[in-house]
Amino acid sequence: MKPTLTLKPTNSLTLTPQLQHALKLLTLSTLELNKEIERMVQENPMLELDEHSDDSRSEFQQPVDSNLPDLADDAANADLPDPVAIIGNDEPLDTFADSYEDSGNVYQQPLLNSHGTDSSDLEFSRFAIKPISLCEHLLTQLSMSQLPEQQRQIVNLLIHSLDDDGYLTQDIDELLRQLPSRLTASRTELQAALEYLQQLDPPGVGARNLQECLSLQIRALPADTPSRQQALELVENHLETFAAKNFRLLQKILGCNETCLQHIQQMITQLHPKPGSDFNSTLAHYIVPDIIVVRSDKSWLVKLNQEAVPPVHINQLYADVLKNSRSEETRPLRGQLQEARLLIRNIHQRVQTILRVGQAIVDHQQAFLEHGETAVRPLVMREIAETLKLHESTISRVTSHKYMRTPHGIFEFKYFFGSHVSTEQGDACSSIATRSLLKQLIQNENPKKPLSDNRLSQLLSQQGVIVARRTVAKYRELMHIPPTNLRKIL
Repeated sequence: MKPTLTLKPTNSLTLTPQLQHALKLLTLSTLELNKEIERMVQENPMLELDEHSDDSRSEFQQPVDSNLPDLADDAANADLPDPVAIIGNDEPLDTFADSYEDSGNVYQQPLLNSHGTDSSDLEFSRFAIKPISLCEHLLTQLSMSQLPEQQRQIVNLLIHSLDDDGYLTQDIDELLRQLPSRLTASRTELQAALEYLQQLDPPGVGARNLQECLSLQIRALPADTPSRQQALELVENHLETFAAKNFRLLQKILGCNETCLQHIQQMITQLHPKPGSDFNSTLAHYIVPDIIVVRSDKSWLVKLNQEAVPPVHINQLYADVLKNSRSEETRPLRGQLQEARLLIRNIHQRVQTILRVGQAIVDHQQAFLEHGETAVRPLVMREIAETLKLHESTISRVTSHKYMRTPHGIFEFKYFFGSHVSTEQGDACSSIATRSLLKQLIQNENPKKPLSDNRLSQLLSQQGVIVARRTVAKYRELMHIPPTNLRKIL
């Protein structure tokens, strides 16, 4: 068969690079967006950050225009004109609003040194106290010891073999094989070095398992501590029985009464199962809410959190230079100016879309704002999409890693979406509200006679929420609540 070429018309949806960039910005969290902006500012001289400008405070706070096209809506933006065509090469450069800036940050007065000059550029990180690590803490103690040099080097090796929780996860024989050639140590010497390490602060460091960790901490207590020996016996030989809360058997094994066992239980629960975690210098990840929910008369409204808006705008100095220059040499800079305008336009569109979706969620969850988690109503993304006439995928993008500050705390947008269970009246009850009711029942139970999953299911049914026992167990596990036998205390 002779090969031929044919033309076949087809319909397909193609996303322009500009639209792909808008979708990317919409998906990013606030912290990720700020990092992306910083990267683009470094690459594009037409962009600059101004953290102390108040000129654009109201720019993003304009009422949401429902007719504004949503760049993130895949179906609605198939025919979106190219941003370069919107701007146009012949458009006056000074007609574009280039003051989309963030003004929510608190203005810091510049510091003055003893000569009265501005010292705001001081590198304050030089004065920050760096948290000490577990390794440094142990090496400091080792440096003050009177150990022989060889044993000191072995202990040093063991210290660097600990994990972040302070445990020695490697076997002694494995460590022997890893010793450098300059260290010729026997298994006995390595064991002696480990015993020395286990005497250092914090108590329990150098343990090879939880049982040994707790045992080392109990042995570090004064010898005259009440019930110390019985607690040591429990940890070393009957820890599994204690974890299963078989208190009757423990009383029989240890030969103690209920009061004595309660004292032993309190002693053990106050021990630190991860002695090295206090030295973990991992930085906390902070959440910056995108919107703030406020009360207005009898309704709830959302407003933009100014700290969530990147303080980026066009460098007016460069824009003025290009204003009267149309030479070929300035073409690359004009292209970067168009990219800068597109970025600011996409940020503005992102803010407006987040505000619209946030307000729609608030309108559906008025009862939650009034009464808390137990009043969360069932909600699916399709409802918000139909309300705002957006594609469901757009709602999914907007609700990912976006947060709102409410009178009951900070919640991710996705928190308000979930499944539901039936009620006796035939209505639907949100799974979030059901879990909240379940948590309240467990918090108010008698700790000596905790409620079983079957009993919790019955109590929920009495409140009009029909939930099977296996659903109760699933919700309980999602909230990291242990089963009945592990919630029981003496």
